[in-house]
Amino acid sequence: METKPTEISSSKMFGGYNKRYKHFSPTLGCSMTFHVYFPPSLNQKFPVLYWLSGLTCTDENFIAKSGAQRAASREGVALIAMDTSPRGLNVEGEADSWDFGVGAGFYLNAKQEKWKNWRMYDYVVKELPELLKENFPELDTARASISGHSMGGHGALTIYLKNLDKYKSVSAFAPIVNPINCPWGQKAFTNYLGEKKADWEEYDATCLISKFNNLSATILIDQGDADKFLHEQLMPNKFEEACRKVNAPLLLRLQPGYDHSYYFIATFIDDHISHHSQALKL
Repeated sequence: METKPTEISSSKMFGGYNKRYKHFSPTLGCSMTFHVYFPPSLNQKFPVLYWLSGLTCTDENFIAKSGAQRAASREGVALIAMDTSPRGLNVEGEADSWDFGVGAGFYLNAKQEKWKNWRMYDYVVKELPELLKENFPELDTARASISGHSMGGHGALTIYLKNLDKYKSVSAFAPIVNPINCPWGQKAFTNYLGEKKADWEEYDATCLISKFNNLSATILIDQGDADKFLHEQLMPNKFEEACRKVNAPLLLRLQPGYDHSYYFIATFIDDHISHHSQALKL
C-alpha cells in the first residue's frame, strides 16, 4: 500500500495552489486524504499552519469555505488541512452518530480495543509532519503552528500544550476547551478512552494548561456569542479561568452575533493567519 502521497487534485488560488493528496496511513490503518495550500513560490521554504476541523468535517471544509488562502498567500504560510478520523474501516457502529466515530476522531489515541485505529493524535503530531518533511522540500516543517475549530480547536489546544517544542503558536475558533465536562467530550472519551478520568484529563485543555504553561506566544481564541453550543459544549470561561490561575497568556475574543459556522471562521481567519505568521517568522 502506497504510503507516499499521490496528488489527486489541484486548483490555483491567490497565486498559489490548493493541492489534495491521498496516502495510506500506517498509524490509522487506512487511506487518508489531506490538503496543502502552497503560497506563490518565491524559491523559499514555507512555514506551515496545521488546521484541525470539527465534527463531521473532512479535509475539504476549511479549504473550500474559510478563505484563509488570501492571507496565507500574502504572508507566505502553507496551510495543511487533514481529515477528522480514519475512514473505511467498517468498525461496527462507526457511523451511527454524527458526534462519534467517523468524522469525530477527537484528536486522541484511543485506548479501547474496538477503536484502536482511532489514533488521530499520533497522525497529527508524528505521521503527517514526517510525511510532509520527506515529500515536500518546499515546506519548512520545523516552523509549524496549529489551529482549529470546535473539536479541532480542542485538538489544536491540547496538541499544542503537550508539544510546545513542536509548534510556535496556537489559535482556535469556538473550541471544546473542557471536554471532560461537556456531553460531546464525555461521549467520545468514554468510548475511546474508557472510564478512567485521568486518561480523559490528558486530552482536556483546561486541565493541561495547569501543567504546560511556559508559553512563548499568546493563545488566540475567537468565540461567537450567538453560538448555540456556547454554554453546554464549549464553555470558554472555564479555560479562561484556568489560564488566569497560571498566568498563561490568552486573548479570548467574544464576537457579538456570530454563530458556530464557517461564516464566523471566514470573518476572523485573517487575524489568525497574521497571529501565526508573526510567531512563525520570529
